[in-house]
Amino acid sequence: MLLERIYDEDLSQASYVIGCQAKGEAVVVDARRDIQPYLDLAAKNGMKIVAVTETHIHADYLSGTRELAAATGAQVYVSGEGGEDWQYGFEGTRLHHGDTITLGNITVKALHTPGHTPEHLVFLVTDGAFSDQPGYLLSGDFVFSGDLGRPDLLDEAAGGVDTRFVGAKQLFRSLQESFLTLPDHVQVYPAHGSGSACGKALGALPSTTVGYERLYAWWAPYLAAGDEQGFIDELLDGQPDAHAYFGRMKRQNKLGPAVMGERAPLSEMTAEAVRAGLEGDTLTVVDTRPVDQVHAGTVPGSLSIPVPSKAATYGAWAYDPERDSRPLVLLAPDQESARDIWDHLVRVGVDDVTGYVTSLDGLPLVKPATVPPADLEGLEHALLLDVRNKTEHSEGTIPGAEQLSAGRVLWHTDRLPRDGRIVTFCQSGVRNSVAASALRRAGFDVVEIEGSYAGWLTEQSRETVAGCPRSPQADPAGSPFRPGPPRRRTVRCRRTPYRGHPPHPENTRAGARCRPGPTEGSS
Repeated sequence: MLLERIYDEDLSQASYVIGCQAKGEAVVVDARRDIQPYLDLAAKNGMKIVAVTETHIHADYLSGTRELAAATGAQVYVSGEGGEDWQYGFEGTRLHHGDTITLGNITVKALHTPGHTPEHLVFLVTDGAFSDQPGYLLSGDFVFSGDLGRPDLLDEAAGGVDTRFVGAKQLFRSLQESFLTLPDHVQVYPAHGSGSACGKALGALPSTTVGYERLYAWWAPYLAAGDEQGFIDELLDGQPDAHAYFGRMKRQNKLGPAVMGERAPLSEMTAEAVRAGLEGDTLTVVDTRPVDQVHAGTVPGSLSIPVPSKAATYGAWAYDPERDSRPLVLLAPDQESARDIWDHLVRVGVDDVTGYVTSLDGLPLVKPATVPPADLEGLEHALLLDVRNKTEHSEGTIPGAEQLSAGRVLWHTDRLPRDGRIVTFCQSGVRNSVAASALRRAGFDVVEIEGSYAGWLTEQSRETVAGCPRSPQADPAGSPFRPGPPRRRTVRCRRTPYRGHPPHPENTRAGARCRPGPTEGSS
């Protein structure tokens, strides 16, 4: 038996290929839309992909089930559980609790495990050539290494009202009736790892076992004691912000994502063509360089999406294809790199990429406005905005800051002041650059704090060493989000209020080459 995990570090998402080597057939579970890795793996092992399935209607990425089936002729299998509201809108064999997919001696058995979502399935795998007992569980978003799938995403991303409580109860029962009835030796392969927003404390290990989770998972004592309410309270407390694009993923995955087919190679565009598109507002440039290079000069109205680590995640935060029809032009060192970035973007349904440029030569440039932490109090602003997650914000923030995570700002612009300056920060600058670029593209006046919260903390330490009183690092959490009137504070040492320059004749051309660098995963 072949069991291969294909992992996307960007979205912390795992898909699996299960194959019968004797029969030369394979099934793919939870495929993403850039399907070449599955085709390559099948070819390498002399297998034909005959079935494609998924554990549930995903919220964090666009499913590749239909894409892979169209390319291979494989049969589609999707959940038929969950009631009328959670039936898939495209053709495929419906799986119910106890149904199986058979590949030679391998049996893939579907178990209905509602909780994370009403229709959720897991797949129990038995290799009949060695044993008549199951050995593996593809657990989807049901059980992770050290955690469970959150049951509140229907409220957060699909317009539900208090469905989290029903989901939490269902999750408790699914653990009792499905997971904990399995033998301890069964190896568990989840659909996500550390960094995913589909849970609050996912482990980094790629797999676990039923026995290990039974003994050591945070939820194990609640199940052992039959304490459903304690389990629910702990499960729902402290879940991270759900990104706003999750709602679009839910809708499209339920109806059936569009099949792209084979994509033509991207072409390099001339500076003249890009300039014409910028002047006519018919395209958007994506600056993929590290934040420090973006701050040295970027194309006006461009989106900052540092690569390669989080192109899909940041792209989904900064660009909503349901609202913005302008195609993207990628800044990339070569065609292969541009294709890789595009592969990441299609995973979240950002498909419309028209070409790439390798340099900003010949394009208008502007320096995004920034402010040193020491000058923050002297800068007039209408809103100080913390774009980190609410859990980070509650643990410490700059006094006076309101919180709205970077993955949600573009969808909540009605809560932001149009007639005043917004000062933004994250932990160290990367997420802030993404959010700030999206807000500037939407017409807001935005200034980024240099070094973000980490830079501000460093400045507070300097003031303390110098004998100045140190500002408190947190405001009481839970204050309503309400932009206040413009305010101006004074400090003893005045410097330039903020660093940002409008377009200037000497900034109309630059030789900034595209040099992708490392990005911070939790910045």
